[in-house]
Amino acid sequence: MRIWNVRKRSSKAAPFQLRWLVHGQEYQEKFATKTLADARRAELLTAARKGEPFDTETGLPVSEVRERNRTSWYAHARAHAARKWPTAAAKHRASIAESLAIATMALCPDGKGRPAEDLLRRALYQWGFNAGRHGQDPPEAEAKALAWVEGNSPAVVDLDSAKRVRVVLEHLAKLTNGKAAAANTFRRRRAVLSNCLRLAVEQELLAGNPLHRVHWETPKAVEELDARSVATPAQARRLLDAVRAQGPRGAHLVAFFACMYYAALRPEEVSMLSADQCELPAEGWGRLVLAGARPQVGSAWTDDGKPYEERQLKHRARRAVRPVPIPPVLVAILRAHLETAGTTAEGRLFSAVRGGPVRSQEYGAVWKEARRKALTASQVASPLAAIPYDLRHACVSFWLRSGVSLAETARRAGQSVAVLQRYYAKVLDGEEERMNGLIELGLAEQEEEVEGP
Repeated sequence: MRIWNVRKRSSKAAPFQLRWLVHGQEYQEKFATKTLADARRAELLTAARKGEPFDTETGLPVSEVRERNRTSWYAHARAHAARKWPTAAAKHRASIAESLAIATMALCPDGKGRPAEDLLRRALYQWGFNAGRHGQDPPEAEAKALAWVEGNSPAVVDLDSAKRVRVVLEHLAKLTNGKAAAANTFRRRRAVLSNCLRLAVEQELLAGNPLHRVHWETPKAVEELDARSVATPAQARRLLDAVRAQGPRGAHLVAFFACMYYAALRPEEVSMLSADQCELPAEGWGRLVLAGARPQVGSAWTDDGKPYEERQLKHRARRAVRPVPIPPVLVAILRAHLETAGTTAEGRLFSAVRGGPVRSQEYGAVWKEARRKALTASQVASPLAAIPYDLRHACVSFWLRSGVSLAETARRAGQSVAVLQRYYAKVLDGEEERMNGLIELGLAEQEEEVEGP
């Protein structure tokens, strides 16, 4: 760039002109006095000598552009949520809204006029950062709360402060009851905030991501299976029997839980299971060919307004399938289920009492009652099979202890080998003595061959 000396012009209102060149483009400003023009020239020279980049559209130092662009945090975060909406899964949309709502509440000032916390949180979560509702009018109370946020949210450029960002992180690390959030919850929220701030850097609203200047000790997430939650085969059978004993509803759901225990399916994968995905021979092993999942989410976060979203398998491409061999015991259970209950109009194996997918509240209540009937009082109070998802963990653990290879177990369960090794580390540790024995046996056989008769 180049900055010329101030020159005189034939103008009564602004006779002094300052010109400078940025990337081949000339820019100018006019001043009433030479003193003002010289002062402005000194500012531009100082920025250039510091090595500060100049914006090629305005010709101004980037710091000035940011300062002049007083885009509010709320407007920027709202636009970020809308940008993510089209490609994000419904659960991730809700996660983005939750994280941005907490961050915005932390950034807005306390004091007179601030709406009640529950109202402010609801307005931001359900309306401010729900891009699916951006074209709708919120209720009066929520509309007033959002109007207050618009008038009190700081500019994005004001977030260029480690101290201020630390306050936001402190809020992200807590639950609404004031207790510490789980490590995974905090990591998820922080990632949303970081993505939003990175976009601000890309749009030149910030010089850099201020999160990088905050030293924060993130607690380590619990990445190992709690062995106390794993049911033995005998306990799992008693639990399934207790489900079956709960009348027609239990009889309908016993196959639902059996798919989790004998095939390591996730609840959203069982919910999507249809008859044409089941190979159920009269004898021997069968096969499930999984092609999708139907996770339960709020209707406010889906494109069609349904309380669930039909998606591809977790960590898989949209049209990918996962074949899972199933043992004869599960084949028999599924054959019996189809004979007695049939399928839904869509061909699905399971449905709620009033139609549609089985919801977690429904099968969770059945499972709670099954634990109460099948387990002792001390076991009920323990983590043993505390939630239906623990059946999947019990299945994977059983496979590993039975000698199924890591690669095959990972393939059947729809996980990576790395995750399997990390999460089921204690299960694998339990196999060390048996594996050592096999190695010793192999070495002894080799020694015998060398020594000869």
